[in-house]
Amino acid sequence: MRDLAIITFLTLDGVMQAPVQPEEDLSGGFTQGGWSADYFDGVMEQVNEEAMAAPVDLLFGRKTYELFAAHWPHVGDDNLHARILNNANKFVATSTLSRLEWSNSKPITGDIVEEVSRLKKQDGPLLQVHGSWQLAQTLLAHELIDEFRLWVFPVVVGSGKRLFNQDVVPTNLTLVKTKANSNGVVMSIYRR
Repeated sequence: MRDLAIITFLTLDGVMQAPVQPEEDLSGGFTQGGWSADYFDGVMEQVNEEAMAAPVDLLFGRKTYELFAAHWPHVGDDNLHARILNNANKFVATSTLSRLEWSNSKPITGDIVEEVSRLKKQDGPLLQVHGSWQLAQTLLAHELIDEFRLWVFPVVVGSGKRLFNQDVVPTNLTLVKTKANSNGVVMSIYRR
């Protein structure tokens, strides 16, 4: 058995949509993409330390997979983040992609809840979901997330895709660790 963790950047008002690039996800008329860029100093080092220090397997939704696969295979292995991501096993929830070019990538199709439950029952490292809003909503609805590793940025964008929307199943979480960066970004790790 292994746990599943959500790794995501959030605005102070809970939006996780398009944190890195302005054109990353324009769905719903979202125009605030790239909201995390001004705060990256110290954050990526903390992500490496808190989310990437141990071996992991990755679970992606199709859109996030495509964003990552377009970038990380082209970054040299001298970059720690690239080395970890490129060498990890990657499972991709997709009904449209038939070929996955990024190394160690495998599609998961059909009943995603059943497939993720099966993955969690296997031996292996922590399963991490990076971004992947639609997949995260499915995992939340079926209570498949064991841990939330959240980086909350001191930014308010108003509308956008929220990790915890109005359909979330009520639950209590335990704060395991928290740390503020000097730029105002707060990392919090919660367990179910």
